[in-house]
Amino acid sequence: MIALRIIYILNIIVAGQIAYSAISNPKTSALTTFGNAYQPTEVIRLVGCLWLAIAILSVLGLWKPLTFSPVLLLQLIYKGTWLFVVALPALRNNIAYPKAMAAFFVVWVIVLPFIIPWSEWINNGL
Repeated sequence: MIALRIIYILNIIVAGQIAYSAISNPKTSALTTFGNAYQPTEVIRLVGCLWLAIAILSVLGLWKPLTFSPVLLLQLIYKGTWLFVVALPALRNNIAYPKAMAAFFVVWVIVLPFIIPWSEWINNGL
């Protein structure tokens, strides 16, 4: 439970800050969060909304860690997919992509499988 709460706190801090930046100022977010690899379009606000949802669910996860743990599976799936579908091909083809974001996603994809309460889900039919 402590590991889940730590991840939720990190989600609140990181996803919350990035969400605020992406929603309130996509131009700045394109430069900072996305490493100037993408144009500041409304898609950045859309992604910001996803990260805001993750931050909000993580706040609720502090209260009920197991109940809200599926948000971690969502993160594992979308971050892992983004790494394989976007970042890896961009790296191979020498195309711009947000390198800092990719590094953070790699860490998250490595850590989350050890934090996600798989046995609780299996034992409780979740």
